[in-house]
Amino acid sequence: MLKDDERLDYLLAEDLRIIQSPSVFSFSLDAVLLARFAHVPTRASGKIVDLCTGNGAIPLFLSARSKASITAVELQERLAGMANRSVLYNQLEQQINVIQGNVIGIAEKIGYEKYDAVTCNPPYFPAYEATEKNLKEHVAIARHEIHLTLEQAIQSASELLKQGGKAAFVHRPGRLLDIVTAMRANRLEPKRIRFVYSKEGKEANTLLIEGTKDGKPDLKILPPLYVYDNDGNYTEEVRKLLYGEKA
Repeated sequence: MLKDDERLDYLLAEDLRIIQSPSVFSFSLDAVLLARFAHVPTRASGKIVDLCTGNGAIPLFLSARSKASITAVELQERLAGMANRSVLYNQLEQQINVIQGNVIGIAEKIGYEKYDAVTCNPPYFPAYEATEKNLKEHVAIARHEIHLTLEQAIQSASELLKQGGKAAFVHRPGRLLDIVTAMRANRLEPKRIRFVYSKEGKEANTLLIEGTKDGKPDLKILPPLYVYDNDGNYTEEVRKLLYGEKA
């Protein structure tokens, strides 16, 4: 089941396990935040797609919230393999299907305008910043727009969604205007935004945003989310996201 330096980690709130690797890929808090922020169908007839799935953390998180079928799309063969093995380990192959392929044009393969919800944790940084020598290939591709730009990710999300379907993204606040511009250009009307801060008094370092396909303008700015309290411990909200209601 495990290869090289891979390890099997717990997703405590969901009571699941996930295959991770310190040298290849490990999910971040961003994945947890997006999976809990996104509106998703809960019924078994619902259909969800997770783009840029990495090692499959978001589909695993979503499987604890919904009975809908989940398609996970990941470009990198090694990461898609990790995701698929995690799905098999948790016996979720009837609900989650991992596809190794390009996010660009994915609707041509799995269907246009047939999904209720799309989640996406895209690469955050411009491709030219990927020249850092300390970045391994898997990490560089996941973090930098080498094979997928923000605009291409948003276009693919829109192509997959039914009218009225919802697309949720996690990104950096500095790209907010780029995100909103690209969403509206692709029929995704921004409806909810939440800013995430490391602690009170700091600038926001993460952005959660959700839009509705062909929705009417009506943007809600949700209360801020703080990750750490003044003592450097997780806030109660983040503890519950990570460890469950008993945290």
